[in-house]
Amino acid sequence: MNFAHPSEFEPNDGYSLLPFQFGRLASHPDQVLITALDGQWQLIPSTKLREVVDGSLPLGDLYFDLEARGIIHSNGSVSSTAPVLARLRTRKSFLFEGPSLHIFVVSLRCHHSCGYCQVSRQPVANDSFDLSRANALLAVDRLFESPSNSLTVEFQGGEPLLAFERIQEITEEIVRRNANGAKRIRFVVATTLHNLSSERLAFFRKHDFHLSTSLDGPAWLHNANRPTPGRDSYERTIEGIEAAREALGESRVAALTTITAQSLEHPIEIVDEYVSRRFHSIFLRPLSPYGFAARGALRLGYGPERFSAFYRAAFERILHHNRNGYELDEAYASMTLGQMLYSYPNGYVDMRSPTGAGFGALVYDYDGSVYPSDEARMLAAMGDPVFRLGHVSQSIRELFTSSAMEKVIRGAVLEAIPGCHDCVFRPYCGADPIDSYARQGDEIGHRPSSPFCKRQMSFFEFMFEAWLGSDAVDQRILRGWAREGLRTRSGELEHAPA
Repeated sequence: MNFAHPSEFEPNDGYSLLPFQFGRLASHPDQVLITALDGQWQLIPSTKLREVVDGSLPLGDLYFDLEARGIIHSNGSVSSTAPVLARLRTRKSFLFEGPSLHIFVVSLRCHHSCGYCQVSRQPVANDSFDLSRANALLAVDRLFESPSNSLTVEFQGGEPLLAFERIQEITEEIVRRNANGAKRIRFVVATTLHNLSSERLAFFRKHDFHLSTSLDGPAWLHNANRPTPGRDSYERTIEGIEAAREALGESRVAALTTITAQSLEHPIEIVDEYVSRRFHSIFLRPLSPYGFAARGALRLGYGPERFSAFYRAAFERILHHNRNGYELDEAYASMTLGQMLYSYPNGYVDMRSPTGAGFGALVYDYDGSVYPSDEARMLAAMGDPVFRLGHVSQSIRELFTSSAMEKVIRGAVLEAIPGCHDCVFRPYCGADPIDSYARQGDEIGHRPSSPFCKRQMSFFEFMFEAWLGSDAVDQRILRGWAREGLRTRSGELEHAPA
């Protein structure tokens, strides 16, 4: 057998640079983080960056690592950009699906008076704020106009179980229209779980529902954040969790916590509450600048630095439980790690570029208005309907060619936004023109002064620090989280409900 000389496999004309971003991590001051278009990344010595850029990097392990990650491209015939393009095509494949998350706001009525509520809740007895049957059926028409073969139908409120009959009607109509099984449909209810009954649980079991609720921590914290007239929100939530688990199974009941200023002082207690209640995932969600949360910002709010300190402490506590044999992941970290370590599309619509608003999700409000996201609906409830796409009586084509959707599109692509297009963390972030508008007055915003941007950059830097600084045990844990994060590809966590 004859072998060619090694020189035959060397690039014959050097290499070219493919698009990449770079930046430094505080934990690795003598190195530079480089990220490629498709999220592949490499940490290199600072002294090597100039060699990479000016084309003088010699053959060796670093050369071949950068080539494999789509950061440089050999000009010889041996190398090809095909793997890079394939990974990028896979990463952005959600663009060919159309909106896969459809949120039905069946009622604004609610028995809670949460200070951080993002919507304008209404009294329990006032059913004029319920979605009408006529508008519900029109919304179902829009659902089936979506080209996506995999749909998540999420019922929200207020408290959606106060309009349970409408949930029944919509579900049964969707099931009837999909009798041939042409679309894979998943049902979710975001609920306090306070209005369950055996009949309702039987209905949810029949149609394979997932239930999502809020659990803000131990009883004293949950009741402070989520007050009810009877001052028993925590007790009733726990009762609902256990009843739902018994009827549907533990895997079909999820919870998230909204972090208020009071929550910031208790990361360990919040994490331990989720462990004691046998949850295996926790979503540490910061406050949003909408609804009552915006009005109560001075009392409930905080800056990105305080949230970052809280998150790091909670993250370490979560790892502590994993090291001691209890599996628990943080949902946002899991999805980010999934994007850092694997080249798969992001099923979480809030972390997409182009934005998931409209392109990945539609919201049908109680009055028949259609919005590209929950946040757009909340802005309208605060008196600014700038992102209202139209009415459920209009086709998806009409909704997507509206002036409101044009405004969304102007801030939809991170790759074209100043301050984002050259950010080293861009492959893992998501464009949110509605958040930019709410915080800064326009859909593009100003990244250097954006609290959202500061929080995101701090978070991504921490994720890289956690991965790079972990030992073999912690890396196994975090890789398990990453695989869990990839479940969002099948719609198991499309959005963090309000």
